Amino acid sequence: MSAPPESFHHIHIEPQGWEFSSTAGQSLLLAALQAGYRLPHSCRNGTCRACMTRLMEGRVEYQVEWPGLLREEKEEGWILPCVACARSDLRLDAPLAVALRSNCSGGTLAPSSSPAPVDKSVHSLQIDAPSD
Repeated sequence: MSAPPESFHHIHIEPQGWEFSSTAGQSLLLAALQAGYRLPHSCRNGTCRACMTRLMEGRVEYQVEWPGLLREEKEEGWILPCVACARSDLRLDAPLAVALRSNCSGGTLAPSSSPAPVDKSVHSLQIDAPSD
């Protein structure tokens, strides 16, 4: 059974010491972006592994049935924040995370009452060979 919608968890990003909150069912990547922090990412669906991050403390659950991690990687504490949701307070080792706003130099940011819109549509690109 999932947590009530009003529940949230504190997420700590190390080594920067940043902290933000994630609501129930929200991916760690989207929560970080909403709070003004960029974690490395690309596909946002758990297959490219660009967001692979070490979970130092806490528990997550995945939005997809089989995220792109090997069993050994999971056992070593690796997670995919693009499809992982917090089930407890977390501490992540994300040295490549960056603050997107100047006011995100540290401290705690509470979840926004009106989340930023997120485009979840799938985009495709077709490149045609030049015609002679």
